[in-house]
Amino acid sequence: MTGAADRRQQRTWSMFGDVRRRPTPYEVVTGRFHYHFRRDPVPFEMSPEWTLNKWYLTHREGSPLQVDDWEGFRDPAKLTYRDYVALQHDREIYLDALVDRYEENGSAAAQAPGRSDSGRSDPGWVDTLRTLFVPLRFPLHVLQMVGLYVGQMAPSSYITNCAHFQAADEMRRIQRIAYWTRVLADAHGDDLARTATARRAWEDGPAWQPLRQTLEHLLIAYDWGEAFAGLNLAVKPAVDTLVNEMFGRLAEANGDRFLAELCTEFGRDARRSQDWTQALTGYAIERRPDLAGVLDDWVTKWRPRADEGVEALAELFAAAPRPLAAADVTARVREVHDEFLVGTSI
Repeated sequence: MTGAADRRQQRTWSMFGDVRRRPTPYEVVTGRFHYHFRRDPVPFEMSPEWTLNKWYLTHREGSPLQVDDWEGFRDPAKLTYRDYVALQHDREIYLDALVDRYEENGSAAAQAPGRSDSGRSDPGWVDTLRTLFVPLRFPLHVLQMVGLYVGQMAPSSYITNCAHFQAADEMRRIQRIAYWTRVLADAHGDDLARTATARRAWEDGPAWQPLRQTLEHLLIAYDWGEAFAGLNLAVKPAVDTLVNEMFGRLAEANGDRFLAELCTEFGRDARRSQDWTQALTGYAIERRPDLAGVLDDWVTKWRPRADEGVEALAELFAAAPRPLAAADVTARVREVHDEFLVGTSI
């Protein structure tokens, strides 16, 4: 009878332990959803020899990035799926209005600096867009895929949600770039919108090859901790600054106000990614100070590769009609990256 009485006293949030408070809506729909972490003897209720069980035991439970309890981590933004959709719905309304405004004024077809007598954009700027802007969907897709992998392998749903919202942000960026590529093609020729055009630059353009190689190696960084560190501590911060800030500056310098504003909008999503990344590294290092060295080793491995990718692409910035010096581009990316890493406790 005592046992039955004890069971009747349990509250629906007892799975969170002796928290002595009602969990927040964020915690209720996020906490302890990964039933398959640290289960004995294997994560999933299948044969211990099943390939997926072995994969998780090797690349998640076997990762050097471990703490006693991942459930204490919280997203600084405390986003639920509902919150994320509401937030981005409002931002998409803003972007739709921005696109409509610039389509109506013919921004893709004409701009002030270097405008030809026909009123069409400077062919040099269109060439820059062809080689630097149009191929962006390839590397950004890799950032999305690695983000989804980090979320899939993460040891807590609090981390999974952050990684998956980040991947959704990447898709948002890809979709807007793809849409504007089509608008540019309507103004300057269908070649701009052909997959072969973007693929040719991505696969054969010398400026893209260092970043391409880095991203292809990142796709096979299977340890969840290394995938997280390689993506969120090394490659993504560099690419985000290059695209959101420096390409935005380049567009502004060349009279392309729409792309400058678009890049500013992308920067909002990037800051949210940086916030949860810094929070997660701080959480891990607070519980295990030796993890600072583990994470630093991964940054030491991946950051030079990211820097090489930035340095090569900076040459395309220098080739624009109104250029940014390659050295200035790389210096700014490194400066922002350094400032970000200071906030990670590494």
